[in-house]
Amino acid sequence: MKINRNTVGSLEIISYYTGYIVLCMAVLTLIPIITSLIFAEWNPLLDFIISMAITVLVGLGLVLCGWRTRLQKANIQWKHGFVVAALSWLILMVLCGIPTFLSGNVGSMLDACFDVMSGFTTTGLVLTQNLDHLSSGLNMWRHMLTFIGGQGMVVLALTVMVKGTNGAYKLYVGEAKDIELVPNVKGTARLIWKISMVYLLIGTAALWLNGVLIGLSPVPALLHALYIFESAWSTGGFAPMTQNIMYYHSVSYETVAMVIFIIGSFNFGLHYAIWQGKRKELVKNIETQSFFITSFLACMLAVYGLEKLHVYPNTVSFFRRVVFNVLSAHTTTGFGSIYARQFALEWGDFGILIMIIAMLIGGSACSTAGGFKGLRVGIVFKGLLMDVKKLLCSERNVKAYKFHYMKDHILDDSLVRSSATIIICYMALFSAGTLLGTFYGYPLASSAFEAASATGNVGLSVGVTAPGTPAGLKIYYIIAMYLGRLEFLSVFALFGYVAGGVKKLCVKSFRH
Repeated sequence: MKINRNTVGSLEIISYYTGYIVLCMAVLTLIPIITSLIFAEWNPLLDFIISMAITVLVGLGLVLCGWRTRLQKANIQWKHGFVVAALSWLILMVLCGIPTFLSGNVGSMLDACFDVMSGFTTTGLVLTQNLDHLSSGLNMWRHMLTFIGGQGMVVLALTVMVKGTNGAYKLYVGEAKDIELVPNVKGTARLIWKISMVYLLIGTAALWLNGVLIGLSPVPALLHALYIFESAWSTGGFAPMTQNIMYYHSVSYETVAMVIFIIGSFNFGLHYAIWQGKRKELVKNIETQSFFITSFLACMLAVYGLEKLHVYPNTVSFFRRVVFNVLSAHTTTGFGSIYARQFALEWGDFGILIMIIAMLIGGSACSTAGGFKGLRVGIVFKGLLMDVKKLLCSERNVKAYKFHYMKDHILDDSLVRSSATIIICYMALFSAGTLLGTFYGYPLASSAFEAASATGNVGLSVGVTAPGTPAGLKIYYIIAMYLGRLEFLSVFALFGYVAGGVKKLCVKSFRH
């Protein structure tokens, strides 16, 4: 008898693939478990075992609820892909926060969820206390979440997903990635991880050698190198010590980290093109053009503004304290080479404004970076030029305008409009955060800085984000990080799906 695939409901499809992603993360809990065993950290080991058991149970429950999806090979629709991506992030935020909460290094489960969402979204804002004395297992977990979040949990699941999944591309796009390195989505997902793992080996080795040369013991130097690489490559901003990148007191260490986070902020498609020998993409690509122009302007303006204030005495200080932080903001990395309050007390309104603009622009699309992306800035700018040229040209002179992004694309009004819409969404979210911060009594500049950091998934702070921050503001920052990382559409689809379900339930109850 022929099976009717339409018998599988949307809820079952969503449940099955969400559970699959949850189970993938449960398996990865083995990494901090093994780390805790190696370093004989028995309490953290128990925390991770408990967390893994709960995650496996939740994942299995979701998979079993949607098991007909596998049996009948149901097709994934666009709404399913977006909802699965958005829902899995929320579920994993809670499940992956269990070890942090059980460790006793956060004040509440809300703080644990905050730090997990900050890691997943590669933001880097921190509420975990006593960072200098965290267990190796928990430190491994924090930085691993950042590394996985940079590539994406859905991308991770797709690399090991069973062959024959119908509509896998819709799951992939749901996580705010739409680059196709190869025609097969599973192949693209694996290439993304291959690129990241190759850089992981190279970057960790460079930082390890540097760490040993500046005086760290070999084992701590290796762990720190791994943690800093994972954060830098994923433009995440987490660090194993309270002083962040300042802990190392080394120009060379900061420089290596800076090179890694700049490379990490580039599109995976650009990495793949360069690997294939297409080095001209670095110059021709609209995204790299936009990034180099805006980052150069931001660095020069910040240096000029702070030179007037006589904050830093020499060129080396300007490079380490100004250029480093501006590029960290622009790539949405969040490594800070000055203390949080120094932004507010020393940089002045002009310096803070430059940082806010850099944080909101962010890095490249389909990379580990956040912000509304240089690609959209380039498209909107070229769209503006296109409209001006159209006004100046004869009506008979119909010309197609193009831009280069891995290949030549036609610049049409719908593309400009969609790019502008996403930028407007980011600006609205940023404005709401600034307003909320001032409502809770923080200065306007500090509120705007912190809102830009959360919205752009950056992680730099002027001191607003702290264990004593009002719960309402913490919840807003979680939402801002979540919306900013998934670029709104998946989250809107989830909200719409839930609202639609509630509406149907209410109508059904009313009729009865």
